[in-house]
Amino acid sequence: MFCLRFRRNVASMTSAPKSSTHSRRTVRRIKKGQAALPVASDGNGDGRSPASGLLVHSNTSLDLLGAAALLPWGFYQIDALDLAPRLLGKLLRRDEVVLQITEVEAYRPNDSACHGRFGITVRTAPVFGPGGHAYVYLCYGIHMMLNIVADKEGVGAAVLIRSCAPVSGLETIQQRRGQKTDKPALLTGPGKVGQALGLSTSWSNHPLYIPGGLELLDGPEQENILVGPRVGIDYALPEHVNAPWRFAVAGSRWISAPKSTLKPS
Repeated sequence: MFCLRFRRNVASMTSAPKSSTHSRRTVRRIKKGQAALPVASDGNGDGRSPASGLLVHSNTSLDLLGAAALLPWGFYQIDALDLAPRLLGKLLRRDEVVLQITEVEAYRPNDSACHGRFGITVRTAPVFGPGGHAYVYLCYGIHMMLNIVADKEGVGAAVLIRSCAPVSGLETIQQRRGQKTDKPALLTGPGKVGQALGLSTSWSNHPLYIPGGLELLDGPEQENILVGPRVGIDYALPEHVNAPWRFAVAGSRWISAPKSTLKPS
């Protein structure tokens, strides 16, 4: 939610963000899960050529995709800061296109970078809906930005999907993106993700836990996660600009810039 600038004075926002200690505790809890899906990382046997970044349709990744199940409604009913790292490695599916989430940002209540700071409007109403629904907004009049609403109805929190890795439907992704490439530039950036999925603002409020349309499927929890400050929110209060609420899969090339601000958790 980094492209909507202030229209109101946020100086009255006094609620401090959760500390970096909370972020580290969250990451430590989810480190107990399995390793990442092959397409999310680089190296031998990862389903991708380390030298070229070419997508390889490995039997391992396809088997995992076939076994993936829709995440239930209850998965989303937690603080956005807790949900964000749990989304890494999960799978977004729309028709033949499947993307694995590799980078996210959390946006919370009383967060001066969150769209919810404006209260409930026609545009922001989906953010205040129940967790597990999509919130898609138009940024700079060009980019469709996909967020996953977090927490209980009325809270006003979401997680922005910043980057993904392709799992299937590469040709469709390339057509929608207008780029004949299978390198990370194809999907490293939130606007690129929205375009690859063929999204519009009409997808806001769509439930991701019901079969059909846009779905979020389960995937292995990530063992190694990078954390850092969010991108493009210089207009926010200093404590929110510096909050380490950006999360990415360590070892993945499918991460947007800047990468230098991301550190091991």
